[in-house]
Formats: sequence, structure tokens, C-alpha cells
Amino acid sequence: MLYHFYEFSHAALKPARAVAESFRFLFESPFNPLTHTSVGRHAAAACEVFERTTRRYDKPVFGLSKTTIGQRDVRVSEEVIWERPFCRLIHFRRDVSPAEREADPRIILVAPMSGHFATLLRGTVEALLPNHEVFITDWLDARGVPAAAGRFGLEDYVDYVREMLSLFCGDVHVFAVCQPAVPVMAAVSLMEQDNDPSVPLSMILAGGPIDTRVSPTAVNRVAVENGIDVFERNVITTVPWPHAGAGRMVYPGFLQLSGFMSMNFDRHANAHKDLFLHLVRGDGDSAEKHREFYDEYLAVMDLTSEFYLDTIDTVFIRHALPKGEMRHRGRLVDPAQIRKTALMTIEGEKDDITGLGQCRAAHDLCKDLSEDRRLHIECAGVGHYGIFNGSRFRAEIAPRIAQFVRTFDPRAELIRNHPITSRRTAAASIAGYDPSSVAFTFAPANDTQPPPRTAGNV
Repeated sequence: MLYHFYEFSHAALKPARAVAESFRFLFESPFNPLTHTSVGRHAAAACEVFERTTRRYDKPVFGLSKTTIGQRDVRVSEEVIWERPFCRLIHFRRDVSPAEREADPRIILVAPMSGHFATLLRGTVEALLPNHEVFITDWLDARGVPAAAGRFGLEDYVDYVREMLSLFCGDVHVFAVCQPAVPVMAAVSLMEQDNDPSVPLSMILAGGPIDTRVSPTAVNRVAVENGIDVFERNVITTVPWPHAGAGRMVYPGFLQLSGFMSMNFDRHANAHKDLFLHLVRGDGDSAEKHREFYDEYLAVMDLTSEFYLDTIDTVFIRHALPKGEMRHRGRLVDPAQIRKTALMTIEGEKDDITGLGQCRAAHDLCKDLSEDRRLHIECAGVGHYGIFNGSRFRAEIAPRIAQFVRTFDPRAELIRNHPITSRRTAAASIAGYDPSSVAFTFAPANDTQPPPRTAGNV
């Protein structure tokens, strides 16, 4: 009934939202004498804030129509190259020559399936596009997947990742942001165990909850203190009609969003108060930044109950992967089998979602991976969002990823001798970092010193 009550509440507010929008247009009309008065500005601002805080936000679009390579703008288009009931693999195809495309490493960006859409990584994709062929997992909203499509649990997630990696026959790097670090590591471990020739060249894990026993955060403690039964009884509900997924058991996105908001309630409340003040003062730029951020942040998706409960139990309660107890369809997942795939982990000093050290624990599990195939970086003053998006990511983390990827990419020699090198150097300069940092060198896993700090933190 929880989902039904939410839908009813949303529908009940629809007339009020329509009235608020009408009054906003009225008070913003240049033909209205009140438009340029204090009363008019306050009324229009109040109407907009009310409408924005009560609406349902649709899935955003990536909107990446071009990228800058060298001194020229290059058109970018999206194409779906693989599709299953719960996920699509999107290729951001750059309009470049086959030789240029072949010279750049391929990266599958595995987006988190934790309530937000893959568009949350728009900035990550944008930063990688000048120097890589980028692919991203576009997880679908469970409320839009018919119940006839069947279940989707953590094991299915691992199967999806492995199937996507197999498309590239080993010529790809995988970059997992936050939640997918565990299933991606499990998929790579199983591929190494099977001597699968499609095993990726490198695996980059950013803020992943590999071992949540390390520096537990509020998110981790809630799971451990409550147990799986509490979650199953209180947060799992049924998708109502008329959604395509009617009848499917899900963890609703609006509950996940409530959790996100409650962690920093004062900050979000102040942000909306600031929006009101920006609108009253006519500060359009600041108001637009607020709209852009919250259009993305407030757009949420439902997760299947199987995947949500499997993840809570496996990752946050039983700590199955670091304890050597994780199984996939009866098989033991053994990260110690990873010997070919290079490993890079990224952590933020101020990450309040994935505690410091939880992602780095991946190195301890890959016991037989040689030291010259490891890298760990810790970013001073960076929070969870900042390790995959924003100015610090563009200036400090993305160059380190590019360096690491090229160290273990078979194109390395081709890139050194190819005319594209000058293009890459120019693109690096435009991105705001020293091109010399993207050298073919290696930093070992015990290199915990953060890169030089620059202005602009997320």
C-alpha cells in the first residue's frame, strides 16, 4: 500500500501544481504590471519552488551532442549496442575517422544501480570522451519492466556485466562507480577463474563498497543494525497500475531519495531557500545551476526487490566478498584468481557513503595480482560525488585514469607513434591538466598520496 499511497498523494497535488504553474506564468508575464515589483517576484518564486518540490522528475537525457578533440568540435551520438530487459549498453559514438577511433582505449562505464539513473555520470562520460571510446550501462527503471520479464537479482547483475564484457573480446577497460564495484569484481573474478579470453584489460573501482567493515558509514551501520528482515518488511512494495511493471516487487526510488535527502536535510532545505532568494533577486545563473543539479538528483528509479535485498545481504550485512564467502550460482567467487586484469582503486577523503579504505580493500583480495599491475589513489578533500564528477575529477582523477588505462592498453605503442598524439595533448590542455601527466608510467598500489590539489572542490 505504500506505493499506492505515494501515487495517490502525487495525483492529489497535481491540480495544485497546475495552479502554481499558471500563477508563475502570470507573475512572470511582461504584460503584468506586478512582474517587476517585489510582490510579483516573491509570488513567482514561491510558485516555482512549490512546483519543483512536488513534481515527479522524469529520467534525464545525457545531452552530450559533441566533444572537443584537439582544436575541433566532434559530433557525438548515442547508439544502443546491447539490450536486455533490465539494461542497455550505450555507445557514445564520436564522429571521427576509423583510425582515430581505433587509437583510443575502450572503456565500459558501469553506472550504479542505486536509485539514480545512469545520467548521474554525465560529467564522467564528458570528461572521458576526448580520449576514449566510452560505453555506459543504462539500467532501466524496474517500474517500467513488465513482471513477465522475470526476476533480476545480484547474480543476474553479474551475468549482465560478464556478457557485456564478452562483447569486446578482451579489448576493453571497465570502470565501476560505487555500487557496481562488487558485482564487477565478481564478474572479473569468475572470468579469470574460467580463463575467459574476454577478461578486461583493467578494472577501475571508484568508491566501491568492497569491504564495508572498514570505516563503516551511517549507511553501513543501518544495514548491520537492522538485518535483512527489517528491510524486506518495511521498504519492499508492489508497483501499482498503470505502470508497465505493475505487480513487480520493488524498492521504490522515492524511498531511496528520502534516505539521500535525510542524510543532508539541512543542506537541501537551504538549497531550496537559496533558490527562492535567487529568483526574487533575479539571479538567473544561480537559479539555473540549482535547477540543473536537482533535475538530476531528484530523478529516481525503482530497484527490483531481489537485487536490492541481495545487495544489502551480500555486501552490507554478510560482507561475503571480503570474507571469501560470496557465491555466484553455487560457485565460489575468488578474487585471488585475478592475475591478468590490472586494478585501480579511487577513494575520496570525505566520502560519507563509502568509508575510506572500503574500496582499497580490493587490493587485499587480489592476492596474486603483481604489484606492477596495481594503483590506488586517495583524493584529499573530495566527497563521494567528487570522485567521479566535478572539477576535481576533471583536473586530477580523469588524467590518472587515462594514464593507468594507457599503461595496460595494447594501443600504447600505436598511440605513441600515431599523429593522434598531438590531438591528445591539445585535448588534455583544454581539459585543464598538464598533458605530461598522461605519460606511460606506473604508480604502485601503495601510492596513497593524493595528486596536487587545485581550486574547485565538489
